[in-house]
Order: sequence, then structure tokens, then C-alpha cells
Amino acid sequence: MPDIAKRPSVVPAVVYKDSMAAFEWLQAAFGFEPAMLITDEDGKLAHSEMVFGDGWIMVGNEWSADHKSPANLGGKCTQTVHLQMHEGIDAHCERARAAGAEILMEPEDQFYGDRSYRARDLEGHIWTFGQTVKVIAPDEWDKDSGLKTKTWP
Repeated sequence: MPDIAKRPSVVPAVVYKDSMAAFEWLQAAFGFEPAMLITDEDGKLAHSEMVFGDGWIMVGNEWSADHKSPANLGGKCTQTVHLQMHEGIDAHCERARAAGAEILMEPEDQFYGDRSYRARDLEGHIWTFGQTVKVIAPDEWDKDSGLKTKTWP
């Protein structure tokens, strides 16, 4: 069981119209593990937290006019949650597809050494997944891509 006292410093909160369905779907489709589930007197989800590797998310309900699911915003997203994997990205994509995720970008090798794919969930949130398949130094990818990368220690 994940230790809720050891959450990372940044924990995105993802809002759904049907947060309980999303809580279950995120387990089946993307492999999130439950860390906390708080329900109200009617058994509806009040708050939840889930773990993927060493990362966490909160899954909750729409709770104000400013906190809406893409399903209630014409499918528009204002942010994307990225998950970095250590192995199995192609199989992960197939798992997500089988659970009903819309695959927006098939797994593809990127110039910076990751293999990544992009998926839309049951209410329209967009998720990206990456796995480092080749370690490439920024100066190498800059040379090959024409970009200019600056990093900090």
C-alpha cells in the first residue's frame, strides 16, 4: 500500500463528471494503483489518490464553475498529465486501447531518445506516456533536430 505521508511535491488533480468510473477506469486502462478513496454517505467518490510508479494523482469531481471535466467543456483540455515508464510502453498502449482509450498518437520514437504515445481518456483528458529507449545527450539531439536546449544542474 502506498504511504500517503510520502507523496511527491507535485500531485496533479484530474477532475471528472463521474469520478468513481474514472477511478476504476484509470486502474484498468493505465495501471494506476489506488492509494486513497474517500466516499460520502451515498457511496459517491469525495476524494481519491492514485499511484503510478513513484508519481501520484488526485481524482475528483467537478466542484466549481472553474473545475470541469473536458466532457463538459466541448472536449477541450488545458493541460496534459505525462507518465514516464521504465518498460513496456507498447503493451501499455495496447492495454489502454483495449480499455477504451482513444489513441491520439501511436507509440513512436522521439528525437530525444524516448518512445512515447498519447491517449484520450473516457471524459476527454489527454495523457502522454514515455519510456527512454536510448540515452541521448541534449547537444546530440540539438544537432539532429535544429533545436537549442538549455539545462540546469
